[in-house]
Formats: sequence, structure tokens, C-alpha cells
Amino acid sequence: MDAQLEHLLKLINGETDNFDPADELDRRPASDTDLELLDAYSRAVVSVVDSVGPAVVSISAGKNRGSAEVDQVGAGSGVIIAPDGYILTNDHVVQNANRLKVRLTDGATLSATVIGKDPATDLAVIRADASYLPCSTLGSSDRLRVGQLVIAMGNPFGFQSTVSTGVVSALGRALRSTQGRLIENIIQHTAPLNPGNSGGPLVDSAARVVGINTAIIVMAQGIGFSIPGNTARWVVSQILTHGRVRRGFLGIAGRQRPLDRRIVRFHRLKKNGSITHKKAFVLI
Repeated sequence: MDAQLEHLLKLINGETDNFDPADELDRRPASDTDLELLDAYSRAVVSVVDSVGPAVVSISAGKNRGSAEVDQVGAGSGVIIAPDGYILTNDHVVQNANRLKVRLTDGATLSATVIGKDPATDLAVIRADASYLPCSTLGSSDRLRVGQLVIAMGNPFGFQSTVSTGVVSALGRALRSTQGRLIENIIQHTAPLNPGNSGGPLVDSAARVVGINTAIIVMAQGIGFSIPGNTARWVVSQILTHGRVRRGFLGIAGRQRPLDRRIVRFHRLKKNGSITHKKAFVLI
């Protein structure tokens, strides 16, 4: 047999006598070998999933109908933000629900109750009936930069613990809530989102929750929106402190008063019109 061909066959079959650094790599434990083969991108994603993954839950929202029948009115994701069962999710996930079930990554199913909701920012806090749960940290969204790696976690279409990655594509977007209030500083990113991802965390490479996934544009690809982490932290603090989100409202009260006849004649008005007396006030 030709020496070159013989050498080639040995090389293919891994029988070459020549020293190859890869041989030493192959003889090392599989776990070490796999870690070394992963690039920095993969290591960052794997590290985030290992850290935050256990805190991501699946939420099933139902409404009692009569005796024992329950109609499902919503489903989505959430992230545990405190070990005593506090979970942050979207308001539209738990809207109109009076029965909540939370499913953990280990398969355990827990009952939960709504602690407070804020439709204006599409955020809600619920509490599962358990303690000593794995939890994640709400980070600052001020440090995000366009192009930064982000990881979206959730349960799209019921597929639990699904991970997708992307980058921050824009900051400072504005989005209308279901109540019509403008939500500012929305994070736009390219991590794929699907129905069921709502309420799940958007995480940076340091395993900090920098956003709560809330919306997509139908028929678009790579356009997802998240409520910024700073907004989420403020809403959570308001709900846990006051049971609701307290905001200042600027209002105007008014009443009609008849115009003086001299004013009507001077301005040649067709009718004895009226003037609205206005008064501004602030409610908190």
C-alpha cells in the first residue's frame, strides 16, 4: 500500500503515530474539553442560563366558571425576584384571572396570588405559595448599549425553559400600554420572542435581568420589546410598599359662566356664550 495512502487512512482512523495536541485534548475529561471548545459567546450564554434559568417560571392564568370548571384566560412567563415567592410578569398575562398556577423548572406546580398590577407599564407582581426559591437580580437598564448581547428566556407556546439570544437594537423606544399610557425607554432587541414569552426576563451577559419581555410586532422578524429594568424596579417597589403604583395626576376642573352682555356686543358674538372657569389641581 502506498505510504501516503496508509498515512491518510491512519489519520482518518485516528491511528497516526505522530503527536497531535488534539490527542491530549481528547484524553482530558469530556467536561473540560467541552468548555474549552465553547467560545466566549457560548460560555456567556451558558453561564447566564445556569444562573437565571431556575428562576424563570411558566404561568397559567385561569378564571373560575361555576363549580370546578376553570377557563384559561392567559399564559406566559415570569421571573422570581425574591426567594419567598415574589414573581415579576406582565399585567396582560394575569389580566382577568382569579386563579394562577406557576410551574418551576424542576416540574413543581404552585398556586399563586396577585400582589399588585400596573396596567400602565404592563407589569404585575404575583406571589407563589413557597419559600426558598431560586431568584434572580433586577439590574440597571441604564448601562445597556446598542449592540450588546441579551438573552431572552421564557416559555413560548408552552415549551418550557426556552432560551433565545440577540442584541440590543435600539434604546429609548416608546410603546403604548393597554390603557393608552406611553411607556418610555422601551428596549428593542433581536432575541426571538413568541406568544408565551411575555413576562419572561431579558438578561445581560452578567446574568442581570435588564428587562421584562412584553411585545412583538406581528409578521416581523427580530423585533421584540422589553420593559426596562429600571422601570420594573420602580414598579415592584411601589407595589410592595403601597400595594399599587402611586402616580401624580394633573387635572383640570371647569364650569361654565355666562358672558357679560357688553363683552357679547363688543366681540359681536351671535349668542350669549359662556366662558369656562378652569382650575388646575394635582392628585397623588
